[in-house]
Amino acid sequence: MGKTRGRKEPFQPFYLPLCGLFACNLMRALAISSLFPVCVTAHERLTLASPQSVGLPATTEEALDETLKGAVESGATAGAEAVVLFGHRIVYHNAFGDAMKLPKEIPLRNDSIYDLASLTKVIVTTASLMILGDRGQLDLDKPVKTYIPEFDGNGRESVTVRRLLTHTSGLGNLNKVHLDHSGKDAYLEEICKTDLQQNPGEHRIYSDVGMMLAGFVAERISGQPLDRFAKKNIFEPLGMDSTFFRPRIAKRWRCAATELCPWRGRVMQGEVHDENAFAMGGVAGHAGLFSTARDLAVFARMLLNGGIYDGKRILKESTVREMLTAQPIPDYRFQALGWRIQEERGQDSGWLLSPKTYGHTGFTGTSLWIDPDNETVAILLANAVHPSRYLARKEELRKGFHEVLCRLLEGLPGK
Repeated sequence: MGKTRGRKEPFQPFYLPLCGLFACNLMRALAISSLFPVCVTAHERLTLASPQSVGLPATTEEALDETLKGAVESGATAGAEAVVLFGHRIVYHNAFGDAMKLPKEIPLRNDSIYDLASLTKVIVTTASLMILGDRGQLDLDKPVKTYIPEFDGNGRESVTVRRLLTHTSGLGNLNKVHLDHSGKDAYLEEICKTDLQQNPGEHRIYSDVGMMLAGFVAERISGQPLDRFAKKNIFEPLGMDSTFFRPRIAKRWRCAATELCPWRGRVMQGEVHDENAFAMGGVAGHAGLFSTARDLAVFARMLLNGGIYDGKRILKESTVREMLTAQPIPDYRFQALGWRIQEERGQDSGWLLSPKTYGHTGFTGTSLWIDPDNETVAILLANAVHPSRYLARKEELRKGFHEVLCRLLEGLPGK
């Protein structure tokens, strides 16, 4: 059995000044009386609270702890960290297992930084394009060639930006391109000559390539690298100071390790796991973002607030609604712009109570699911691919955690 470790450190960024405690306790009392998350204004920040304060059972923390510890002990993941957000309150936050097992053991901590993998697609690429749309610089229904003229011919003129975000562009995925391509220019050239696998708009094919191209669109329109645009327009306004591409050397000790990579000949820690994103220089539309559970909680609360957090507006409220609306795809009705709508209870990737729940997952073991009806957020971060992707059991980890969480939430009166 693997060793497990749990760190219950104070979630310092979320403490309110003492002068605000009376108001905080009053709102908590109101939440208890209604047994439902209080309505959050755009100026309220996240705070800590016990599960019992929102009507969850006293066994909530123990039950979720055991689920995460069990996943670590069974070998489903090297380590796992979770945050549960209820209204504007953090009602659960803990981490178990190791940030690194090879070449030495380093325990996870509650402020570890994770390679988010495909969560990059929604937190950076989708959000950046929606911001550009808000500014009148982007029309989702214009062909990609409007912004990248070299993406043309052989049916590519029918690929719109919206189709990139809904995985209906007809683009598939690149196989082993990282072995002989290096740099963003080489990747864009390769994408622009890649044949479509199907007619645009007909079927959904989940495509890293489409999101790579979406990232290039954002860069062309903004005139900035994707990481710089996201930092200035998303991360800095929200105070997400532990969210970035290409972590600096000084930050890498906080990063959960991913794979012992045969291609690169080392354990990846603080370097992007995805081979294509690595070959592109570490910044790409489909992968490359690193972040913490704390920062993702802020991002999720911003979406639940309709695009604003702590008085900082990132997206228009109407834009958030459009982004999270299921798109008219002939063979798949659970795809919004970038984000997935949960398909059914019991799916392997995780779920929450409301059928309006939306979210995304990442190859390294990460996931973010947001229930707008019940104002509940489940953030699950893991380094399941450490030390090898072939040992990872991400679905087991996610399903187990969300099953327990949903049973706890269903126990609330009125559910």
